Amino acid sequence: MEIRWLEDFIALARTQHFSRAAEDQHVTQPTFSRRIKLLEEEMGATLINRQTLPLSLTPAGEEFLTMCEQVTDRVRLTRDRVREINAGQQRRIMIAAPQSLLAHFLPGWLEATGWDTRIQPYLRATGWVAGDYFQALARGECDLALCYWPAERCDLDLDTSACSYRVIGHERLIAVTAPDDDGEPTAALPGSRTQPVPWLAYPKRGLLGSAIKTHLSRLSHATYLTAQSENLYAAGIKELVSLGYGMSWLPERTVQAELADGKLVRAGDSRWDVPMELRLYRHQNQHHAGLDEFWAKVPSPS
Repeated sequence: MEIRWLEDFIALARTQHFSRAAEDQHVTQPTFSRRIKLLEEEMGATLINRQTLPLSLTPAGEEFLTMCEQVTDRVRLTRDRVREINAGQQRRIMIAAPQSLLAHFLPGWLEATGWDTRIQPYLRATGWVAGDYFQALARGECDLALCYWPAERCDLDLDTSACSYRVIGHERLIAVTAPDDDGEPTAALPGSRTQPVPWLAYPKRGLLGSAIKTHLSRLSHATYLTAQSENLYAAGIKELVSLGYGMSWLPERTVQAELADGKLVRAGDSRWDVPMELRLYRHQNQHHAGLDEFWAKVPSPS
């Protein structure tokens, strides 16, 4: 099986048309069709449903497409790195981070450490969930992963045993909401049994959701919330909070400007602040000179 066959299959899945996919791959349609047939024979399964217009993938084809995308991405990444090494360039370190840290923490931290020209954000990671970071580290898709981590003891369904980490900063999740005309919170904690606070929630099993749940369980008084929606991403939740749909916990760095100009206000006092660490992870089996040099110099937070 050749890599170009996998690329052919991705093109066919994207275009849903043999002739257009062949054109994209710069081959004749007979040649392209023959490659797809050989691919199906190699896999021992029908991957394309040829009875539909446009063409569609069979269940086996859907599963195979996921593998094709993963393999071709890994080959592309490795090819780029090999070319850098072959050209005599110092290998850049790829770091995965959520969008909020990419925007509000990472650039300043890299500049302060002097590694801003050696470390490159891996932009595909901005839409990942927590488990994706550790899988990517294991695959070698990225060298480092920066993520929020509960400062309090918290049960998380994540296997990080093959990774080591450094705490490079701290953060707080603070409860915020839109203000009313008098500048008072439109959704204030703790709420009551009869009037629970409308809440823009994170998934319960995610990092931020688990940290909030654990913190609230340790308070000496009850908090009454009613979830309006769930969103993986702080940026999406922030938008809904700003529009007045409820309150939520957001990283303090991401809302400092809005709190300063009154566009957002606290929904509760510091009792509801959730302490977080900013952890930088690497996989114990991934090594290269630049990464090892950087790891030895990672500064601790002041």
